[in-house]
Amino acid sequence: MDDETNMRAIIQDHEAYLAGAHDFQSDIEMLAASETVGTLLETVMLATDMRFAAVARVTTDRWVACRTVDEVNFGLSEGDEIGIDQTFCQSVRETSEKVMFNDVATDDVYRNHPIAAQFGIVSYASIPIFRSNGSFFGTLCAIDTEPRDVKHPRVVAMLEMFADIIGRSLETEERLEAQERLVEHERQMGAVQEEFVAVLGHDLRNSVAALNAGVRQLDKEPLSDKARKILPLMGTSIHRMSELIDNIMLHAKSRLGGGIRISATPDAGLEDALNHVVEEVRAAAPDHKITVDLDFDRPVSCDAARVAQAVSNLLSNAVRYADDGSEVTVRGRVSGAEAVISVANRGAPIPESLKQKLFQPYQRGDQTKGEGLGLGLHIASSIAVAHGGQIDVTCDDGLTTFEFRLPLLAA
Repeated sequence: MDDETNMRAIIQDHEAYLAGAHDFQSDIEMLAASETVGTLLETVMLATDMRFAAVARVTTDRWVACRTVDEVNFGLSEGDEIGIDQTFCQSVRETSEKVMFNDVATDDVYRNHPIAAQFGIVSYASIPIFRSNGSFFGTLCAIDTEPRDVKHPRVVAMLEMFADIIGRSLETEERLEAQERLVEHERQMGAVQEEFVAVLGHDLRNSVAALNAGVRQLDKEPLSDKARKILPLMGTSIHRMSELIDNIMLHAKSRLGGGIRISATPDAGLEDALNHVVEEVRAAAPDHKITVDLDFDRPVSCDAARVAQAVSNLLSNAVRYADDGSEVTVRGRVSGAEAVISVANRGAPIPESLKQKLFQPYQRGDQTKGEGLGLGLHIASSIAVAHGGQIDVTCDDGLTTFEFRLPLLAA
């Protein structure tokens, strides 16, 4: 393949850019979308009275239009390319010096120049564009088919300033593009991780359910005194594992699906669901006294299973941080247009610094002793928000109370 054939083979045009297949696609997209560059080109035309202005990407063997304003009808749009040897920009790149003439017919250097004759160029300006690190990027061009005073000192200073602005903006745009790619990569990796956690949690749940069934079966069998002491400890650990898995799965699913989803039903059987989770926590923490006072005097429309999960998280936290031998209370009432479920314990108050981020994921108390992932309160709060409600926390005279408040939803 001879040089001329090879040159034709690499020439690309506006159609290649529109198809997203241009060799300089990212450079063209960056400049074509820049409001700053568009404004600068319009200003160049107004200030010089030139009718064509462009920013071109120039390499050792390529000249590609990245942004153009064409009132002369040269027919050059974003992505269009002409042979590098058919431009003055090759000289600009090699010398790092601008090329300018007011009227090719009278210019001492460019009179009768074949490139000017080929394209009908009469007045011309080409200013080098450098990135912030000093590397050459391309040129800022202004062209007309009539004489224009582009070599006026003020015009030259303006063009050089605009070329400098474009060069500096390239780095900003490139950094922004790189940051956006990084954010998208992190988002995709996060989604993969969340999906993995959800699948893992599902598989673990089956194993924990099997363990729980085995422990319950053993509880019905004749056992030694030592086994009778060990079995409740196993039950406590299984309950804790089940609680962790439920929280992990719900957190992963909420992130993958854009939030926790609920399915409210009329007269949802909330009291039965709450009593069930209280019994589970009692079985897992037999050394703590848990009192229950539930009195919902009218039907509550909600997702009872989700509310029960939230209360289970609140209750597990209350038991974990309660003073030894103290009582933990669970109360439920309908008050006005909302149902209020409170969980209270006596223990060290929650520091004010922690209160501000208590319901954020992976936040844990100072006395947690390494237990849990810090998802319980976040999940509980998310469930309340999904119901259009909220969770409030107060610490008063050694009594810490979490109130789960939810409006009486329509099914």
